[in-house]
Amino acid sequence: MTKTSRSYTAIVAVAGLSACLGALLLALPVNPPAGDAFAQTAANKSSKAQKAKPAALPQISDDVDDPAVWGKLFPLQYELYLKTKEMQPTKYGGSIPTPHTPTAADPRTVTSQSKSDADAGLRTMWAGYAFAADFREERGHAYMLEDQKYTKRQVVVQQPGACMNCHASTYLANKKVGDGDIVKGFEKINAMPYSEAVKLVQHPVACIDCHDAKTMALRVTRPAFIEGIRAFKASQGIPNYDVNKQASQAEMRAYVCGQCHVEYYFKGPEKRLVFPWSKGLKVEQITALYDEIGFRDWTHKDTGAPALKAQHPEFEMWSQGIHARAGVTCADCHMPKMSYKGANLSDHWVRSPLLNVKNACLDCHKKHDAKITEKELKNRVEQIQDRHWKLREDAMAALMGLIGDLKSAKEAGKSDADLKTARYLQRRAQFYLDFVEAENSTGFHAPQEAARILGESLNYARQGQIAIRDTSFKPTVAIVDIPPPPPAPAPDPAPATR
Repeated sequence: MTKTSRSYTAIVAVAGLSACLGALLLALPVNPPAGDAFAQTAANKSSKAQKAKPAALPQISDDVDDPAVWGKLFPLQYELYLKTKEMQPTKYGGSIPTPHTPTAADPRTVTSQSKSDADAGLRTMWAGYAFAADFREERGHAYMLEDQKYTKRQVVVQQPGACMNCHASTYLANKKVGDGDIVKGFEKINAMPYSEAVKLVQHPVACIDCHDAKTMALRVTRPAFIEGIRAFKASQGIPNYDVNKQASQAEMRAYVCGQCHVEYYFKGPEKRLVFPWSKGLKVEQITALYDEIGFRDWTHKDTGAPALKAQHPEFEMWSQGIHARAGVTCADCHMPKMSYKGANLSDHWVRSPLLNVKNACLDCHKKHDAKITEKELKNRVEQIQDRHWKLREDAMAALMGLIGDLKSAKEAGKSDADLKTARYLQRRAQFYLDFVEAENSTGFHAPQEAARILGESLNYARQGQIAIRDTSFKPTVAIVDIPPPPPAPAPDPAPATR
């Protein structure tokens, strides 16, 4: 298969990473005065050379979500934001323009390349789930809304409005639907069918999602993150955490991106979007929560395993890496400070640092090694990704072996009791592999953590194969009984996919 699994970019689309427009804008006045024409002196009162007044700039407020309007005040940032339409690949990811024949259901003329078509392992891993039907390489923020709207997953299943959290500018929609209360609006939109909820939005992630309209200060606007980070802080002994009051400016440069580039699940029939951080951010802590509440995304078509689907957990993986420990945030690498057309600002062309090594990496690393070069830094990243990819392929091969053995054992008539251990180990091996597969850095955000997770995945898969052959085998993790899902309501032909 083509080696395009994951680029080093906390941007997906998105999928979704992203809502990372929240890097610092220039400290320009929000509504600068138009100014008066220069007063004429008594000597030139009769002159017709009086200066004309400049056109009044538009007003922006908490009720203006169109980035083009904000762009009148911040034209350079807006110009860079529009560059997220450009499609550029890296060695292990990024999007390549792929021609698409428009249809009534999907009017796009260009998409990104399909990863589920290129990798049979992904289709097998997700058998019976909508991602097996359509999973494509990430494109920039400019495409996050249309790519969610027209994915084939919308045809396979009825997705809920909760999907919009990471695929549109939702702040104003939440505010309007909730009569000024974004949490109430969030709750109502979550429960809507996606086909109805998407009518409430017009833009991909925009300025208003990450910036206060009056002060331009960074802010978190997604209720799911507000609640999720509160739960995580509570697990650390910090109760009632208010991210918009207590987070530092540096933390905000990661938190605004973490509004979307995270793992999540839909809770209950109301499909409430929840970030599963009440036990912590590590994969085993998230798995423990899902086991505790008996959550499954779907039942694997070939094996009957209670399967989980990971979703772009860049924030969680970054938090375990060397850059996070050094205080380097998402915006520092994906929206670095730069000089552009005579101005110093944060780069709003959100993209992989591998496409912008000089601004994203070189200046910081030169503080520690004056002789370091762009080429050396890029080679260092790709060497880490090469090693990660090899381990990813080994873990995928092990998972394919377990799924094949489980399928054969099921077809041979082995009972659910006989297969319970192996099915749980598939659930665990699959989620661990998917956790780094769905994370958009090909291991670079946290190389040691990614290697640990893939090693655990491979180990669980091989233990599952042993369990099929030896029912007395005791694996290294406790086997959890995941109850069957409740019957779906009659009008819903299939479970919603997240």
